[in-house]
Amino acid sequence: MSQLITADLVDLGLRAATKDEAARSLAERMVASGRVTDLEGFLSDVAAREAQMPTGLEGGIGIPHCRSAHVTEPTLAFGRAAEPVDFGAPDGPADLVFLIAAPDGADSDHLTILSSLARHLMDETFTGELRAAGDAEHVAALLRGDVRAGDRPGDATPDSGPDSGSGSNSGSGPVSDSGPGPDSESGSDSEGDGGEGARAFRIVAVTSCPTGIAHTYMAAESLERAAGEEELSVEIAVETQGSAGFTRIDPAVIAAADAVVLAHDVEVREKERFAGKPTVDVGVKAAINRPAELIAEARDKAERGEVSDPAGASGASGGSGGSGGSRGSSPMSRAGEAGDGFGTRLRTWLMTGVSYMVPFVAAGGLLIALSFALGGYEIADAKPVADHFVWGELESWAALLNQIGGLAFSFLVPVLAGYIAYGMADRPGLVPGFVGGAIAVKIEAGFLGGLAAGLLAGAVVMAIQRVRIPPVLRGIMPVVVIPLISSAVVGALMFVVIGKPIATAQKAMTDWLGGLSGTNAVLLGLLIGLMMCFDLGGPVNKVAYAFATGGIASADPGNGSLMVMAAAMGAGMVPPLGMALATTVRGRLFDRTERENGKAAWVLGASFITEGAIPFAAADPLRVIPASMAGGAVTGSLTMAFGSTLRAPHGGVFVVPLIGSPLLYLVAVAAGTVVTAALTVLLKSARKAPGRPGSGPGPGSGSESGAEPGADSAAGAVEGSGGGRSAKGAGAAPGDGSRVPAAT
Repeated sequence: MSQLITADLVDLGLRAATKDEAARSLAERMVASGRVTDLEGFLSDVAAREAQMPTGLEGGIGIPHCRSAHVTEPTLAFGRAAEPVDFGAPDGPADLVFLIAAPDGADSDHLTILSSLARHLMDETFTGELRAAGDAEHVAALLRGDVRAGDRPGDATPDSGPDSGSGSNSGSGPVSDSGPGPDSESGSDSEGDGGEGARAFRIVAVTSCPTGIAHTYMAAESLERAAGEEELSVEIAVETQGSAGFTRIDPAVIAAADAVVLAHDVEVREKERFAGKPTVDVGVKAAINRPAELIAEARDKAERGEVSDPAGASGASGGSGGSGGSRGSSPMSRAGEAGDGFGTRLRTWLMTGVSYMVPFVAAGGLLIALSFALGGYEIADAKPVADHFVWGELESWAALLNQIGGLAFSFLVPVLAGYIAYGMADRPGLVPGFVGGAIAVKIEAGFLGGLAAGLLAGAVVMAIQRVRIPPVLRGIMPVVVIPLISSAVVGALMFVVIGKPIATAQKAMTDWLGGLSGTNAVLLGLLIGLMMCFDLGGPVNKVAYAFATGGIASADPGNGSLMVMAAAMGAGMVPPLGMALATTVRGRLFDRTERENGKAAWVLGASFITEGAIPFAAADPLRVIPASMAGGAVTGSLTMAFGSTLRAPHGGVFVVPLIGSPLLYLVAVAAGTVVTAALTVLLKSARKAPGRPGSGPGPGSGSESGAEPGADSAAGAVEGSGGGRSAKGAGAAPGDGSRVPAAT
C-alpha cells in the first residue's frame, strides 16, 4: 500500500485563479505519480461533486474531493495558494487546498486516515503548521501523521503512518483519530458524577455527506469540540456515516439522550432509531460552521417538549421511488438553515411541496393520457365506473383509467399545500396544510391557493410551537392541540379572508391563458423554454413545470393551458437531446465518460428527463447552460407558434399521438436540439482553440468561473440519487428512481 501523500503531491506555491484551476494543478500531480489514470474524467467527477455543494470551509480551507473510477488508490494532494482561491466558504477564499481522491472501492484503512485528516483540519495548531511550513517533505509527513504539529522536520513518530491504518498514533497527526468515535458512550459513562439532578444535557448526533470522506468527520469533530466547552455542559455521542462505514450508537445511549442532532446531506441510515426525540435536522455544513447554535437549538426543543419522528419524515418520497429517492431527509425537505436568508428558505419550502406533488402529477396525468388514447377525449364524460363497468368493453377500461387519473390529479393542490407546510414546520404542518389545500380546491383557488394555504399553515404551526406550555400538556401537543388549533385558524382564513381574492386571481390567470394567441403566446413559450433549461431540474425549472401542470389539473383545461404544457415538455427534452447530438457529431470535444453519457442522453431526452444533461452542465456550466437555454427558448416559442397542445404532463415522445399538431411539435423539438448542439460545439471549440494543448481546462473540466449556473440543478438531481459519486450518475441510468418525473 502506497503512502497517502508524498512530497511530490505537495505544492507550497500553488498558483490558481479559480477552484477549477487549483483542482487541475493538484490533479496533474496525481496523474504524474500514477494515482489518477484519466485527468479529464477525474476532474469531471470533482466538478460534479463541487456542484452538489461548495467545498470551502471557514478558516481558509478548500477541500475538493470525490470518488472516481479514474483513481487507482486513495490519494491526497495539498496546495498552499499564493493568492487565496474562492471555494464558496462564507468567510472568504481558501489558502489551504486539499484535493482528496478515493477510488470506487476504497479500503477502509485509508478512508479512516482521510476521515482523521478531516477532523484535524478543525485544529488551528495543525492548520497553522501547514501555513508556516517551508518544506514539502515535512508537510507530507505532517499530513500522514508521521510527525506531530510543532515537531521539527525529522522528528518522526515511530510506527505511525498510513500503512498502520489503525489510528493508534498518540500524537496529534491525522492518523490518530482524537475525539469520541461513533460508538462513543460518553453519555452513559458519567452518570454517577454529580447524581441524576446534576447530569449534563445529553445529545446523540449523526453526520453524513454525499461522498462520506471529509465533511462527515469535520462536522463530527466540530460538534464534539462545541459540546466539550465547559459552559455548555453537554455530553455528545456522534455517529459518522461515512465511506468507511459506520458503527451504530449504542441503543442505551440513544434511549438516555435528551435530544438528537442530524447533520446530513444524504439519507440518514436507520433513522427510525431516533424517533420520539426532540430533533434538529440540518445540512452537514451547519454542524461545521455553527455547532454551538445547533446544540442550543436542541436544548431549546427539549425544554419545549417538541417531539419529532425522524422515521416518519423519511417515509414520504418526493422522487419516483427506488434507492435514494426519498426527499424527506434531504435538504430540500428541511425548513432551511438559520443562517439562510428568507428568500432561500422560501424557495426551499416551495420546492418541498412541488417535489412531493410531482409523482401525483405524473401518475394522474399519464393515466388520463392513456385513457384518451384508448377512448378519445369524450371519455372524460363517461359514467362513473363504480356504477357502470363492463369487463369486455374498451371504453369501460378507458373510463376506469380516466377516473383513477382524475382522482390522483385531485390531490395535487392538497399535497402541494401539505408539504409546503411540512417543509416549514415538519410533521405538525401536514394536517393544516392538507386542510388548507382542500379548501383551496373547494373554493376554486387552484394552484395559487395551494401555495398560500401551505405557507399559511406552516407559519401558524411555527407560531404555535414558539409558545411555552406546561410539561403536562407536551405529550398531546403534536397529536391534538397543534392540529386542532392550526386547522381551525387556516380553514377560517382560507374560507373568509384570503380565499376569494386568490380564487379571483386564479380565474384571471386561467382566462389569460385561454386567450393566448400570436405574439403573446410566442413570448410566453420563449420564457417557459428558458426557465425549463436554466437549471435542468432545479427551482426555476420546477416553477415553470408547476405552472404548466397547474394549468392542466382542472377538469376542463383551456387551450392556452394545454399549449403551455406542450411548451414545457418540449423545452425540457431539448438539453439532453442537444448534448447527445453534440457528442455524436463532435465527440473529440468530450471525454470518454461524457461520450458514454451522451448515448444515454438520447433515451433520457426522448423520455422528458432533463437530468440527462446534468453531467455535461456540472463539468462545463458556462457553455452547456446557455446553449441549453437557447435551444429550449427556440422549442418553447415554436410549439406555441404552431399551436401544439398537450394533456399529459409527462411522457416525451411516447405521448406524441396525444399532442395537437404532433409533426410540427417534433419539428420544434428537433430545431431546439440542433440549436443546443450547435452552440455547445461552437463554444467548446472556441475554448479549445487558444493556448497550447492541455494548458486550459479540457473537455469535461469545471468552468473557469467560481459561479456555476448549474449548481442548483446538479444539487437537486445528485442529492436525490442518494448521494451518488457524481452527477454523471443521473444521466447514466434511465431507471434511477431518484429522478422526479417531468419536473426535470
